[in-house]
Amino acid sequence: MKQHQYRITVEHLARADGSPSPRTAPLQFAVGNHDDLLLIAQRLRQCEDLAGINSDAFTIGLKLFGEVLLEHKQHPLFAELRPHFAAFMQQLKKGAAAQ
Repeated sequence: MKQHQYRITVEHLARADGSPSPRTAPLQFAVGNHDDLLLIAQRLRQCEDLAGINSDAFTIGLKLFGEVLLEHKQHPLFAELRPHFAAFMQQLKKGAAAQ
C-alpha cells in the first residue's frame, strides 16, 4: 500500500510541576500513513463536534494508532478493540462530514 511519509517529533518541554525537562533529546521517528494527516488535521480543526478539544493531538494520535491497527490487524492484542475502533471512526466521519 502506498503511504504518505512523516517524521514525528516529540519534545519534552517541562515536567508536570513546571520545572525544566531533564530530557535533552526529542523522540523522533519516521512513519507512513495511508491518509494525508495534515489535511485531516486541518479539517478537524473546523469540526464543531471537537470544540474545546486539542484536535491536532487527537487527529495525529488517532491516525497513528489507526494505522498500527490496520497494519497489524491479525495481532491478538487488537482483536477486541478492532470492531469498536471501526465503529468509532465511522461515527467520527459522519460528524465531520456534516461540517
